[in-house]
Amino acid sequence: MDPLATWEKILLGLLAAGVVVWFWPGLKASLQQSREAKDRDWKAAIIPLAVVILFVVLLIALVRG
Repeated sequence: MDPLATWEKILLGLLAAGVVVWFWPGLKASLQQSREAKDRDWKAAIIPLAVVILFVVLLIALVRG
């Protein structure tokens, strides 16, 4: 597969910038709500992330084993 041409890189950059501009109002509102949240439930994010990491480590260990 050939590397991307310059015009393709520019087009992808403009597309990425457009997506950021398109989602910015929602991201801004979400960030504001998360700052105002009183009870942050980090366990709800950390526990599933830890389970996924342990599963990946297990899979790697099984393949290397």
